[in-house]
Amino acid sequence: MDLSVVIPTYNERERLAELIHTITSTFRSAGIRGEVIVVDDNSPDGTGEVANQLAQQDDNVKVIHRPGKLGLGSAVIKGFSAAQGNVLGVMDADFGHPPALLPHMLDEIRKDADFVVASRYIPGGSTRGWSTSRLILSRLGCRLARPLTPVRDATSGFFLVKRPVIHNTQLSAVGFKICLELLVRGHAHAVVELPYVFTNRIIGESKMNAHETLRYLRQLGNLFVYQLLTPSIDPNQMATCTCLLSTVDSMQGQQSASNDGSTGRPAGYFVRSLSNNRLATCHVSARLVYMRRRMSPK
Repeated sequence: MDLSVVIPTYNERERLAELIHTITSTFRSAGIRGEVIVVDDNSPDGTGEVANQLAQQDDNVKVIHRPGKLGLGSAVIKGFSAAQGNVLGVMDADFGHPPALLPHMLDEIRKDADFVVASRYIPGGSTRGWSTSRLILSRLGCRLARPLTPVRDATSGFFLVKRPVIHNTQLSAVGFKICLELLVRGHAHAVVELPYVFTNRIIGESKMNAHETLRYLRQLGNLFVYQLLTPSIDPNQMATCTCLLSTVDSMQGQQSASNDGSTGRPAGYFVRSLSNNRLATCHVSARLVYMRRRMSPK
């Protein structure tokens, strides 16, 4: 199995069938051996029953029923435990995440990445249909996570990850932003961000609320403590690299250097942003230093 996509659901009955049919059609068109795993938290609108019907029609659709609304993070962990794919993915059930991007994300995994994040906040990415206040909160959430990871959209809910990255990783079920959790606690050596346009849902209600915001802040606190207590992390190096990242970010738009290895990248440890198939080397170099120092044993 090439790819397992986990879709946590709560009251997503209206468009679930359309989404799963689109994903499985995308798999077939791209020649991907994939499966979809729906993790439903006892949705009162009957989402679970719709998922059961879809699973009966397609052997590559699985359904996990949970007794109540237990949280996004634990739903993803539960889905991963049932997945058979070599690559694990997560996406929303409301079409905010375009299924058409899945083959491109998997292509990056097949090249040299072991973690691919669909990003709203690199060139080429954006959001549609959001209020100004929601956009500000989202940007602020990503900015708060920058000391933990150089990934621009660390709060993304749309990503693919190789199974070994999460092997023996203790994930917190409290974490609302499971992508950030994996970036910090996992074993990723090569992370790629791909731009996409997030489209606001047209049916149903957003799951983001004040309670989830507080859970995110709690998650951030736990991850900061985890990072400070991890032996391979030197806080002085982190401060140096964060400063370097800010300095190099200000160079965005300048001429990119060659991507032939002349940038001095240590092999196997890098973060990069892809926009219009071009590598922004000025960002790669700074992010590389951060990941190299954070992840390499002393």
